Amino acid sequence: MSKKKPSTTKKPVTSKPLPPRPLPLKVKIEPWGPTPEAIAAAVSWISAHASVKAALGKARFRLLNVQLIDEPVEAKAARMSEPPSRIQATFYDYTNQRAIKAITTIANRRSVDITESAEQPLPSNEEYAEAVSALSAHADLGSHIREGRLQPYASMPPLLLEELPDGRFKRTLAVGLLPASPEVKHEIVGFDLADRAVIRFGSRAPGTAQAHNPICGIPWGNLGDPNRTVSNAPGQALVTISQGQTVLWKFVVLRPAATAGPGLSTNGTGVELRFVDYRGKRLLYRGHVPILNVKYKGDACGPYRDWQHTEGKFDAQGADPVPGFRLCNAPPKTILDSGSDQGNFNGVAVFASGTQVTLVSEMEAGWYRYISEWHFHADGTLQPRFGFSAAQNSCVCNIHYHHVYWRLDFDIKTPGNNLVREFNNPCLPGFCPSNWHDKLFEIKRYRDPARKRRWRVENTTSGDAYDIIPGATDGSSITMPDSPFGRGDFWVLRYRATEIDDGVVAIGPPYEAGIDTWVNGESTKNQDVVVWYGAHFTHDISQEPPGTFGERVGPDLAPVKW
Repeated sequence: MSKKKPSTTKKPVTSKPLPPRPLPLKVKIEPWGPTPEAIAAAVSWISAHASVKAALGKARFRLLNVQLIDEPVEAKAARMSEPPSRIQATFYDYTNQRAIKAITTIANRRSVDITESAEQPLPSNEEYAEAVSALSAHADLGSHIREGRLQPYASMPPLLLEELPDGRFKRTLAVGLLPASPEVKHEIVGFDLADRAVIRFGSRAPGTAQAHNPICGIPWGNLGDPNRTVSNAPGQALVTISQGQTVLWKFVVLRPAATAGPGLSTNGTGVELRFVDYRGKRLLYRGHVPILNVKYKGDACGPYRDWQHTEGKFDAQGADPVPGFRLCNAPPKTILDSGSDQGNFNGVAVFASGTQVTLVSEMEAGWYRYISEWHFHADGTLQPRFGFSAAQNSCVCNIHYHHVYWRLDFDIKTPGNNLVREFNNPCLPGFCPSNWHDKLFEIKRYRDPARKRRWRVENTTSGDAYDIIPGATDGSSITMPDSPFGRGDFWVLRYRATEIDDGVVAIGPPYEAGIDTWVNGESTKNQDVVVWYGAHFTHDISQEPPGTFGERVGPDLAPVKW
């Protein structure tokens, strides 16, 4: 009996259908808070008010800045708070060397509250323009400036203050003069705004700065543009990020120029987030960078406490649905991306690419260039990033150490019932075999890559949780060459409405972060908790790889259960 031959016909291969491609993210930007027009009307009313005129008298003065007032909230609501409703206008009286602050309600102007102080606000664009105008008429320097051989630039420190016996200060603005011709030398001078006098130094620069060759950094851009920078400008928006019909992220964002003021921050905070919800549940009540400083090797310059409410220009193509916010149709380019210190936009650029949305702004503090970024992902990951670069000057030729401190006010689902936990592998003695332990009281901690250390903030009732995963280049303050200047890497604090920053003005001193003063043993179990996260970066321009123009640092905030 013959055997049946096996069939040689191959069965058709059924390929598995490819998973559907994730839908791209869409962004909607809407106005939130008082409009620029309403603020301008209130400022005009304040300036003409009889009590303000009486306080200033016949003195020579200038309106330096206008800031929104953020009311402190002790008991936070689960949803959004109301937008700021009051403003503070700060006038400087050069005749009497004092600041006059006038406060009113934006929408219902009835009265003005006035105070005076010896406080020295950061220089305004108008003050800088006055200094440059005076220098252009100077007997020795004027012709070089007028004919382009010396280029004025905003220097560090921004102000050179001489304290008077009665507690006032002589307000003197620092101006750098960058040589564009070999026949002139680099110099940093002072301009006394009261006496309108130019001050020169035997070492060609004040004691905390340098002006010589070599000169390092990226060439200055837009130097002749009086509107190159923007400070103390209103700018708040409500942002919604959707995927198809699903709302993933919803939050309020403040442009850097709107982040300095009473209840906001002493020195600004970069791109600031408020009321951050992911998939309808609260993640952060507030996320920002209130403290930023720099220390030099061997104290070659500085140290400096920097500020983050002066926006510089960068390239961003698109439309502006809200003043100060640009919805981009191409990736925005800051100095870190292009190596160029110029552009067409001041404010916050928003760009959606696939399943990620990026918010970015470029800021100036003297010759420093700082980049503030937040990256929102469809899977719930949130990446705060901070970048460092510099325009041409002499100081940054020296090795220096940048320190940036995020304040992350977590409200995981609710303001209370939150707890911070720490992971270590290998486990910590006394806690083994568990890799996790709870932070029961306020505490400062350090990064430990050898133990894969990370932190978790969770809601102890619902179980919702986010991990804080350190960035690979975030450094540790205890191993930095300038230790202990960096002070720490991670702090767990109980929420207090008055602990927004340490109150140090940008000109210092002190220069170190003052977060330690808030660690006073309060319970943090099942409380409203705030986390401070510090990152530390050694900037050595001579060692930068070709084609790079600085560095970014920052942690990842990743959902564990949501």
